[in-house]
Amino acid sequence: MASPLPEPPLSRLTVLISGSGTNLQAIINACSSQLLPNTSIVRVVSNRKTAYGLKRAENAGIPTTYHNLLEYKKRFREAQDTAPRPVDAVDEADTVARNAYDADLATLVLADKPDLVVCAGWMHIFTNSFLAPLVSANLPAINIHPALPKEFDGANAIARAYAAFQEGRIKRTGAMIHYVVRDVDRGEPIVVQEVEMKEGDTVESLEERIHVVEHELIVKGTGMALARLWEKRDVDKEKDEEANRPTTSL
Repeated sequence: MASPLPEPPLSRLTVLISGSGTNLQAIINACSSQLLPNTSIVRVVSNRKTAYGLKRAENAGIPTTYHNLLEYKKRFREAQDTAPRPVDAVDEADTVARNAYDADLATLVLADKPDLVVCAGWMHIFTNSFLAPLVSANLPAINIHPALPKEFDGANAIARAYAAFQEGRIKRTGAMIHYVVRDVDRGEPIVVQEVEMKEGDTVESLEERIHVVEHELIVKGTGMALARLWEKRDVDKEKDEEANRPTTSL
């Protein structure tokens, strides 16, 4: 009789959202099934107060936090001299605000000791003030993007892909899960799936098909990222044990 497979390690997720939270819901559902076994969401963070994803998290008993960049911008602008000043002074205040916002976000995330950060419809470009502390803590972050690698980076990817299809420049688009790096949507892909573009498509019909794919990919990509993470930790542990093993003389 075959021995039962060992249970995967207990994995902790922090999920960042900005909107309705349909991808978050896919993760919540997967955590309650064998799709993401032994996995729990320790916190959901939103940068929009009205994001319905916060309600989804609350319904699932998951702690939530609202973390708003606009409050930081307001605070740092008010801290400046009220005398007339050049536009670039306002830009500088916003840069300082973004860095402070991201640094506080990193502190918030790290306090929960997650194994993985999942950006599931998170509409905010990270600065190194967020990314560097995660790298130092060996905490990976992944993101979902509704386009193929190196195509239509950034916002409005589906609409831009649709316009390119209408112009006859492409025949397919897709979605991917990738690691988060400083360059927007340029991190190493974890899983990619193409989506065919059809004659008669509208932006809305294409968006609907891509969202269906996204709900599957966010779960698959999260599972793959966790598997890679635990494999790396096992390898690192073996290396440490080997390095600390006492040598025996002949």
